[in-house]
Amino acid sequence: MKNKLFCVSVLGFISLNAMAQTSKKPNVIFVLADECRAQATGFNGDPNVQTPELDRLADSSVNMTNTISCCPVSGPYRASLMTGQYPLTNGFFINDVELDPDANSMGKIYKAAGYETAYIGKWHLDGHGRNSFISKSRRQGFDYWKVLECTHNYNNSIYWDNNDQLRKWKGYDAIDQTRDAVEYLSTKKSDDKPFLLFLSWGSPHSPYGTAPSRFKAPYKNMNLKLRGNVPDSLKRKAIRDLIGYYSHISALDSCIGLLQKAIRKNKLTNTIFVFTSDHGALLRSHGFQYKQQAYDESIKVPFLINYPRLLGDKKRVVDTPISTPDLLPTLLSLSNISIPQSIEGADQSKLLMGKDTIEDNGVLIACYQPFGQWNIFKGREYRGVRTKQYTYVKDLKGPWMLFDNYKDPYQMNNLINDPDYKLIEEDLEVKLCQLLDKTNDAFLPGMRYVNKWEYKVNKTGTASYRGTNFKGDTIIEPNMKNIPY
Repeated sequence: MKNKLFCVSVLGFISLNAMAQTSKKPNVIFVLADECRAQATGFNGDPNVQTPELDRLADSSVNMTNTISCCPVSGPYRASLMTGQYPLTNGFFINDVELDPDANSMGKIYKAAGYETAYIGKWHLDGHGRNSFISKSRRQGFDYWKVLECTHNYNNSIYWDNNDQLRKWKGYDAIDQTRDAVEYLSTKKSDDKPFLLFLSWGSPHSPYGTAPSRFKAPYKNMNLKLRGNVPDSLKRKAIRDLIGYYSHISALDSCIGLLQKAIRKNKLTNTIFVFTSDHGALLRSHGFQYKQQAYDESIKVPFLINYPRLLGDKKRVVDTPISTPDLLPTLLSLSNISIPQSIEGADQSKLLMGKDTIEDNGVLIACYQPFGQWNIFKGREYRGVRTKQYTYVKDLKGPWMLFDNYKDPYQMNNLINDPDYKLIEEDLEVKLCQLLDKTNDAFLPGMRYVNKWEYKVNKTGTASYRGTNFKGDTIIEPNMKNIPY
């Protein structure tokens, strides 16, 4: 009888201990690439790119195949991700402006919930110059800090460290940043305080020819298969760029392997791991090079989320569209943290867990103020809706694009004013109007918003980032030769 009672008590202790471990808030590792389109990954079917580590991760993760960058450019995406808000709410609708230091954002929310917070890599939320010091009051709740506002000089890359000193990554920055993240993980144990680690890479954004040579080698003699919407006249340029683009992605893929190995080595099993990107890149599709546009190469990003304790450890594909402002509330829900009222995005955690299906009303895509290359090439403001099957876009003059993405995956046949699609166009117009109402968007000319927020832009609609900040203050650029490793 005594032994039986002892066994029961031991089992009870084990059960309570298991419950305690299960109820402990998970760690979060959020890995963000820059300008990696969804189509340029092996797990999403690219026939050229070599991403064995990401493909292996996808085999035990949820793959959200219609993850949409609501405003496909770096800063606005990051501000929406951090706040769970749409760009017209937080005011971050063009690059190189400042996210309100008092914003209720990801690092602050997790920190208030008892998390340690760490950020490594590209920031692009400060607006005080791309090399300038970012004070603690403007770090949005992140404590461990090895960050630069923005650079794409991957082999001569600087950052501000925890001691507010300007330093330089030794080699190709994404690899060194990842090694720093691995070192950070080596200090963590499964029973420690939970942590949020944000690792933000600058590649595969251009320049494309700067990845380490070992990652270029597999592509040099490869007969690359181009997307069907690359014009014949641009195929040679597309191949040249894609060799470098894929080389960057393969380098990042190796970094994913280092992170996964560190998670296993340190037994950090209670961890949510996310890999995604801020926006895509056209890379000569439709005759264009970069982003901001409403085509899928620009707006669709990869999104893998791995959390075996709650999402299972089997490959699962979810094609319901999910938008940038949805990511923070979804992560908070998975982390068992209350979602603040300031957040506008939707909690999609049940969708990830396979416990919910939602009506496909589509998600918003927008360009609030065309700037840079998109402005030079006579780009325009637009608002649109992306559903599983359709892309519908309006500019200030009216309906502009309609694509049936099932029948026309390369978006070559614009169906605007096609009588066979009249009812579909009308239905998508209703969906778009509902999204605009929800986000308090009057769809005004971009300069109206620029003036409202008192941003200073040049003739291409771009906020200044070379030598001055958007307020016109002079920025002293560092002497790159004197910065220590």
